[in-house]
Amino acid sequence: MKRYIILSSILFITGSIAFAQNKGLVDNSASPFTKLKSVGLQDVRWTGGFWQQQLNVENKETLPYMWDLYHNDEVSHAYANFEIAAGQMKGTFKGPSFHDGDFYKIFEGLAATYAVTKDKKLDKQMDEAIALFQKVQRKDGYLHTPVLIDERWGTLGPEEVKKQLGFEKYNMGHLMTAACVHYRATGKSSFLNVAKGVADYLYDFYKKASPELARNAICPSHYMGIVEMYRTTKNPKYLELANNLIDIRGTTNDGTDDNQDRIPFRQQTTAMGHAVRANYLYAGVADLYAETGEQKLLDNLKSIWEDVAYRKMYITGACGALYDGVSPDGTSYNPTEVQKIHQAYGRPFQLPNATAHTETCANIGNVLWNWRMLQLTADAKYADVIELALYNSVLSGINLEGNKFCYNNPLNVSVDLPFKQRWGSEREGYIALSNCCAPNVTRTVAEVSNYAYSLTKEGLYVNLYGTNALNSKTEEAAPIQLHQQSNYPWDGAIAITFDKAPKGDYALFLRIPGWSSGTVVKVNDRVVDANSISGSYLKINRQWKKGDVISLNIPMPVQLMEANPLVEETKNQLAVKRGPLVYCLESNGISKEASINDVVLDVNSNFKTETIKVDHRDLVAINAQGFLNSESWDKKLYQPVQKSKTAVSLQLVPYFSWGNANSKEMTVWFPH
Repeated sequence: MKRYIILSSILFITGSIAFAQNKGLVDNSASPFTKLKSVGLQDVRWTGGFWQQQLNVENKETLPYMWDLYHNDEVSHAYANFEIAAGQMKGTFKGPSFHDGDFYKIFEGLAATYAVTKDKKLDKQMDEAIALFQKVQRKDGYLHTPVLIDERWGTLGPEEVKKQLGFEKYNMGHLMTAACVHYRATGKSSFLNVAKGVADYLYDFYKKASPELARNAICPSHYMGIVEMYRTTKNPKYLELANNLIDIRGTTNDGTDDNQDRIPFRQQTTAMGHAVRANYLYAGVADLYAETGEQKLLDNLKSIWEDVAYRKMYITGACGALYDGVSPDGTSYNPTEVQKIHQAYGRPFQLPNATAHTETCANIGNVLWNWRMLQLTADAKYADVIELALYNSVLSGINLEGNKFCYNNPLNVSVDLPFKQRWGSEREGYIALSNCCAPNVTRTVAEVSNYAYSLTKEGLYVNLYGTNALNSKTEEAAPIQLHQQSNYPWDGAIAITFDKAPKGDYALFLRIPGWSSGTVVKVNDRVVDANSISGSYLKINRQWKKGDVISLNIPMPVQLMEANPLVEETKNQLAVKRGPLVYCLESNGISKEASINDVVLDVNSNFKTETIKVDHRDLVAINAQGFLNSESWDKKLYQPVQKSKTAVSLQLVPYFSWGNANSKEMTVWFPH
């Protein structure tokens, strides 16, 4: 197979690197195969509404809570591991082997927040952490505390095995990503220099390692990290490494579907295996395509995306249906072919609700992947998935007060479930042994502003709606300033006002959500003569001036949703959506005491909205009517259909807010 690598014409600078202004989370400003470019980390501020409220919680509660938690060696021991590895204190490594990566994710959240707020306290905290990283890092660039602690204190043992199976590359990937974000946010190269040492180490390692040793890289965040290092430093050997990482997958006899490397990536056309690892891999491959343009990579990503979006993704945008699955399923008895898979994507249309795994990290991985696909293609269907996951299966991973977290995100919680699941159905301040989701949702919320807009030479893409202000530069370096006013996602009325417009013709590309119908767009109160097609971007090209107002009216009726009949778990059931939000019913939303599983939804309900307050947050609830099955199911597997049912009133709340009001049960899907 002949492939071509197109390297940037910008020379790699080995000395100090100039401050990278107007670069986003993904710096694709020089990527030759992306249609959309990122706005700068500091370019968007949420000035009101939903996301400002969420960021207020993030800045006042979540970030300080997580920073303190990961400095508390009696709970997480993460920061203490760095101190021990640096020789500042004696001790042994404690905690999961991905603890380093968790801390880097929190650090990345601080850096993204600092880019907008310029809070000197955050800058000081990051400088102190970087100084410690510098002390820990080995001369050859290696940085992974489980190994370095053992090296320092003489307890290493079989080094190569411990290194490869201990989330080493995962931790390094998050280090590199956080370092690039920190560099763009602060202009300081201190952490970037640490990351360059790590990237150089990885380059040398993969040059020398056998394929069998090199393939052991659990959860490949380093694919995204190494491409971002190439973009940031322009060092071509990092792009070479990124290609090698793809080339080596599926070339050994010990590959697994769980790790997506039983067969080469270029032969993969459906989603398989561990959902977090899969989504991180797909995001990294998308980054690689942005730099090389190898069509096979994009073709496979599109095929895999269709498999996920149309056959394996929950209505909330969540991924990874099964706690444990097998692959291939039902095709062989050969134990070398049938493999157990943790957090599995599962079979097409296999989407259980009460036993849904749907780890928060997998759902965040879905956002990371779709964000890159959007930038590659400018196709609004990817923005629809970003919005769906952010508002539902990502935010469900954190409570409204910002200090408790979910590892998994089920779509049904029942007290009568006759077994105890591996992961609980209540949010926790610290999830012992698997707290990876809490730092991940922390950084994701801090970075939502960077998803709101994208740039092309033609104009500005508006991806997310809400009250915010944009102060950026066009692809031609002309200033562009505007602000949005909206109560989205509670309301579909949106006003975008130009505060400073570029000269000459300039296009606005307005996302018309795929869930919507009948959107009306006006410019200065005049209806735009264009066809606003749901699931696409509406292009408005004209000479803009200060004060021009673009308004969108996106109707938000309550929608009753049904699943493909091949989804056995939800056959003859309905879910409720309004705008981008999926709704659920909790046990305290039923007017009479009853099991959540006895509720039948009345499809002829009035479905009236009402603003309620939960944990100091304003939410829009939906009031409806339903019925209760009055017969007990105690010691019954089957019974005749009961014709007499008791009428009840129901109050549904946004799915992301479930579990904040001490309800014992919850469901998204209803019989009718």
